[in-house]
Amino acid sequence: MSTREDKAWAALEDIGKRAKEAARRLATTPTETKNAALRAMAAALRKSEAAILEQNSLDLKDGQAVGLTNALLDRLALTPERVEAMAVGLEEIAAFRDPVGEVLGMWNGEKGVRIGRIRVPLGVVGIIYEARPNVTTDAAGLCLKSGNAVILRGGKEAMRSNRVIAEILSVAAREREIPEGSVQALTTPQREYSIALMRLPYLDVLIPRGSDRLKESVTQNASVPYIMTGMGNCHTFVDATADVEKAVKIVVDAKCQRPAVCNAMETLLVHKDIAPRFLPVGLKALAERGVELRGDEFTRALFPAAKPASEEDWETEYYDLILAVKVVDNLETAMNHIYRYGTQHSEAIVTESYASAQAFLAGVDAAAVYVNASTRFTDGGVFGFGAEMGISTQKLHARGPMGVEQLTSTKFIIYGDGQTRG
Repeated sequence: MSTREDKAWAALEDIGKRAKEAARRLATTPTETKNAALRAMAAALRKSEAAILEQNSLDLKDGQAVGLTNALLDRLALTPERVEAMAVGLEEIAAFRDPVGEVLGMWNGEKGVRIGRIRVPLGVVGIIYEARPNVTTDAAGLCLKSGNAVILRGGKEAMRSNRVIAEILSVAAREREIPEGSVQALTTPQREYSIALMRLPYLDVLIPRGSDRLKESVTQNASVPYIMTGMGNCHTFVDATADVEKAVKIVVDAKCQRPAVCNAMETLLVHKDIAPRFLPVGLKALAERGVELRGDEFTRALFPAAKPASEEDWETEYYDLILAVKVVDNLETAMNHIYRYGTQHSEAIVTESYASAQAFLAGVDAAAVYVNASTRFTDGGVFGFGAEMGISTQKLHARGPMGVEQLTSTKFIIYGDGQTRG
């Protein structure tokens, strides 16, 4: 290792040891103690609003200086309303049912032993995430409620915001008898600290939440189990039978409501039979909202203002007001395109055909598949889970929004009265 890598590893090892000890104690922390801490953390955020916004303004200033897009700056920005939403999110987590200790079943085993299965915390959770300071609060709150210690690693663009928020939350939790080391944050911007976290043996699971570049780094460097979240090359397919007015409303929302998030639409697929009726009105509505359109030759023939689309456009998650548009021959062609370029996050069809809707639901492999609704609904709060750690695009352990329940595992408990196998 280089000197810098040695320094990063030493810092992470100390953090990991504290987290491991905290996780052992958190696993048996009473529900009411956890809930009281969450409410105290919410109160601390409100009390420290001015300090949070001051640090966030410095992050925004740096972001503007390095040329972050308006969409990314919006994701980074905090306001009094967003700080309040963060506090409310913690209070909502406090109100959730505690999954830890839930008995999932009991049955009689061989020779009369009683066998059961209960929910238990994962242990130590590491999360690496993009420049969204609210994730710091969500992750800390969800992990605490589910009995997990958490090590937070936010994007360098939000380093000041994350540092002050994590410190506020950690202090408030400790004051309410939550073990020290339960909420810790890495606030050193160097990449080697992220790499060290990916390899930290004290972690029970790593949750990366962000760009394709982060995904690539994790797959190349991680030596601990991970649950991949957040990569959202999402599509909406406008079928031949779609209601044009309904389709325009859905695609505008899916692209424009908040373009810098993982469930925003990045590619619009349109059946060739409806394209002459839908594309002129649909793309005009998108363009009027500032969307840069990149289309194939059929799209550009119907909407000449669109720029030519390249192969790279079908693969890109823009995080911005940019949309790739393609005319396809049929439902099967649309599903083949999604299979090739999608990230198994959120996919939608707009159709008035029951057969097409059912074929799309059955044939598209994604965490969330929609009929006649915007992909923007893929969210823990909307699904009734409250805050989330991210949207898992994997199939093992958890898929879709990762709330409190998804941050638990199970263990078997066995009751006997002297039984032996012999």
